[in-house]
Amino acid sequence: MAHKKGLGSSRNGRDSNPKMLGVKVFAGQRVGGGEIIVRQRGTRFHPGDGTGIGRDHTIFATRAGTVAFRSARKGRVVSVAEGK
Repeated sequence: MAHKKGLGSSRNGRDSNPKMLGVKVFAGQRVGGGEIIVRQRGTRFHPGDGTGIGRDHTIFATRAGTVAFRSARKGRVVSVAEGK
C-alpha cells in the first residue's frame, strides 16, 4: 500500500546546538580567578596547579596568573603559574 506523508512534514530538521568546546585561553596568556581555560567532553586535559575541574570537565583557573600546558604521564596538564 502506498504511503504519502502529510504535507508540511519534515523528516530532517533535528540538529543539536553548538557546545562551544575547546581551549579558550592559550599558553602564556594571563587569566583571572574563575576564568574558563578549557571546555571539553571527558578529561582530554587534566587540571594542574592553580586550576580546578568542573562537573562537566571544564578546567578553570582558581587564581590569577599565566596559563601553562605540559605533557605528563596522565596526559596533557593545564596549570596557572602565579606571577606577573
